[in-house]
Amino acid sequence: MEILMAWRNVWRNPRRTILTILAIAFACLLLVFMLSMQIGTYEVMINATVKTRTGHLQILRNGYNQDHKIRKAIQQPEPLARILDRTPHVTAYTFRANAFALLSSDLRTYGGLITGIDPGKEARISTMADTVRKGRFLKDSDTNTALVGALLAKNLKIDLGDELVVLGSALDGSVAATVLKVAGIFSSGMDDYDRSAIQVPLSHFQNVFSMGRAVHETVITCDSLWNVGQVRDSLQKELAGPGFEPGLVCLSWDELTPGLIQSIQMDLGGGIIFYVILMVMVAFSIMNTFLMAVFERTREFGTLMAMGANPGRLTKMLLFESTFLTLCGIVLGIVLGCIITLWTQHTGIPLGDAEGMLRQYGIPGVIRPKLSLATALAGPSVVFIITLLTALVPAIKVHRLTPVDAMRAA
Repeated sequence: MEILMAWRNVWRNPRRTILTILAIAFACLLLVFMLSMQIGTYEVMINATVKTRTGHLQILRNGYNQDHKIRKAIQQPEPLARILDRTPHVTAYTFRANAFALLSSDLRTYGGLITGIDPGKEARISTMADTVRKGRFLKDSDTNTALVGALLAKNLKIDLGDELVVLGSALDGSVAATVLKVAGIFSSGMDDYDRSAIQVPLSHFQNVFSMGRAVHETVITCDSLWNVGQVRDSLQKELAGPGFEPGLVCLSWDELTPGLIQSIQMDLGGGIIFYVILMVMVAFSIMNTFLMAVFERTREFGTLMAMGANPGRLTKMLLFESTFLTLCGIVLGIVLGCIITLWTQHTGIPLGDAEGMLRQYGIPGVIRPKLSLATALAGPSVVFIITLLTALVPAIKVHRLTPVDAMRAA
């Protein structure tokens, strides 16, 4: 009986009801779209970093991530390969070696980071092959060839086929020197990396820098971001056992790129502030609606109580009204929010002038929201809870009414 009466009471003032429902729906629409937009942006940022440089996980010598000294190398990578071949959720892995060196062309000299890669495995684990703008990616049969960052090539004034002299310090303290031929020029979208990096075949790097079989990084990708923690814990336990060099650690992408995770946390914090303000506005809208309903119907409530209606029953009826009103707004908001999000997920949202600012994270020129069950329901669920709590204020006011005072109300 209370449910039927509550539904009828909701529509006693259709204009006010529709406006309140639209306010709730708009808030839910914004929450669904903005949360999906944030998650989509974060996913792009993480995937760009993971697939371009870090992978989901890396096995390193302890301290190498903070201090990239050539002597902090993994001397025996073969046992790592064997364990990674049988670790669940690991989709691919590769080995890399790094060294800082002087890079000289006929006209200029710059300091840079030279990285030795396994071309075949690298193509399966990263998107570097897709970032080649001129020339080609490295081949397994290559020796003294190099893939050069676009900004570094511009600074050195070199192009395809030009020679590049590398001069550095080898693992054993000797002088490492070689002449490389530019086979390709890449643009990863991360300006700092494109300004300083070149890549060469791992075997040639190990010969030039007297590395033997040693490497610096074991880069690993998983089948999902959600499984990274599980794989990391499993590998860390294995590394602590017999058969592995002491001092090896397994780090996840967020530990390898603390600046990226801090940027995501800052952006998420700003988003939460916006969502809180939005929800407060919705809460006041609901409170205003029901306070007005109580004031307008005070004499009516007094008459019902004088006829024997229990105050608790009236309170329950008001809570039903609040629930109906809120659910109508939330359902409408979720539906509209999902439609808009799916549409923009299909078409994408051009970044325009903001593209240059976000290029340091490798974010493409178009961002696509990522709609999921969590982004569709998280915000509206909080709105539902807040609006119900807000509706308790007028409901409690009705519960405290006495028939005589209520019937005397103007």
